Amino acid sequence: MGLISPPDAAFLLSESRATPMHVGGLQVFELPEGAGPGWLREQFQQMLAYDDVSTLFRKRPYRSWRTGGQWAWREDDELDIEYHVRHSALPQPGRVRELLALGGRWHGALLDRQRPLWEFHLIEGLEGNRFAAYTKIHHAMVDGVSSLRILERSLAKDPSTEVAPPWIRRPRPAAAGGGGANPVEALLDVAKGGLELVGVAPALLRSARRAMDEELAAFPFKAPPTMLNVHITGARRIAADTWSLSRVRAVAKASDATLNDIVLGMCSGALRRYLIEEGGLPDESLTAMVPVSLRTDDSAEGNAVGAVLTSLATDTKDPSWRLDRIRQSMEIAKASLRGLSPIQLLAMSAANMMPSPIVSMLGGGEGWRPPFNVTISNVPGPREPLYLNGAKLQGIYPMSIPYHGQALNITITSYVDNLEFGLTGCRRRVPHLQRLLVHLEESLVELEQAVGLASPRDRADALMRPARGTKGAAATRTRRPAAP
Repeated sequence: MGLISPPDAAFLLSESRATPMHVGGLQVFELPEGAGPGWLREQFQQMLAYDDVSTLFRKRPYRSWRTGGQWAWREDDELDIEYHVRHSALPQPGRVRELLALGGRWHGALLDRQRPLWEFHLIEGLEGNRFAAYTKIHHAMVDGVSSLRILERSLAKDPSTEVAPPWIRRPRPAAAGGGGANPVEALLDVAKGGLELVGVAPALLRSARRAMDEELAAFPFKAPPTMLNVHITGARRIAADTWSLSRVRAVAKASDATLNDIVLGMCSGALRRYLIEEGGLPDESLTAMVPVSLRTDDSAEGNAVGAVLTSLATDTKDPSWRLDRIRQSMEIAKASLRGLSPIQLLAMSAANMMPSPIVSMLGGGEGWRPPFNVTISNVPGPREPLYLNGAKLQGIYPMSIPYHGQALNITITSYVDNLEFGLTGCRRRVPHLQRLLVHLEESLVELEQAVGLASPRDRADALMRPARGTKGAAATRTRRPAAP
């Protein structure tokens, strides 16, 4: 099946027991009306009957002297579908708290490299006439955008439509052009790519010089060391919650900012509060790595992810000023990528991202200046309600990758009219992770106040709302009441 590309192989090379390199997520569904006690068991049995598994879900990594010691993909001819697809139940009382605890334990376990690198779990017993699914797949196989595409293709917009599971083989779209590449043209493309890469060095120098001259210009290793930038363990804790998309958009419109600026502003305020509580807020601003998709086709394999670095302005108390500084820093980051070719974009992104896995392989660089402090990823999701054989998808909660030097990951995806936040942290190094959910709400209310969309009473109400992870109770924000 060929050698694994260097960007994909990096996730295998940097993996260890303390740093599993898979992405995953929890999906929460409402049981169909009239579904009996055996409905989910029937769905599980039907899924096992689909044995025409696609190449993506059949391949596993290997290396030998024949590959020159490099990682390559090999198709697994003895795929055991019952190993990969599992049926589980939550302990009573089946609250969101139990679901998140179970997901956290699964997310901290390594995938078996002797098998294709994925798992799918159906989970029954969730309160509120619901069930859940937990999926995980190695980052060497997919990125966040492609994993969401796989999810969308395995669900239907019509509740009466019967769907096949995500691992089933599906027809591939016909390739444009109808023929193989001309060898001469291929060589010319390689030469052209080499010439384009030469142009990356001046862009990197300009970014480095600007980072030294301007406070809001971010660059690798400019970030201050924090309690989040330490050596981690393999155990994971997750927290998840939902916010109204229209509510966040209203703040963006009132402040002449982008939706992503407001998401970064929410995270900035939440991290500032959390680090103050833990006695670890540095005098300098935290820096975030913000992944951006470089995917230009409709494929659902491999990685096509770039990245920019931005200041989170956590050294600024005033929320309005903090948001303005985040917006300015993001504009500087975007400006550094304008006018670059796809190859140059990839190279610039690699310069932002690669120091972090290198630091992770060296143990986390505790006490050093990290390449950045936290990853905050915002991946657009489905815009219409989706169904699994009549069961309505209620929420999608992404789970990503902490590693040495990066003990916390914040990933956000949209679904219909909501923003779904998934926080993944090292269980030992990020204590009281669920408090960040409360702080995210406080931060959003603070931003609403700053632009005249909320009153001081709203902020007082936000402070009184419990963290979802402590009681497992549904919060009372402007969104569906039963989401975790």
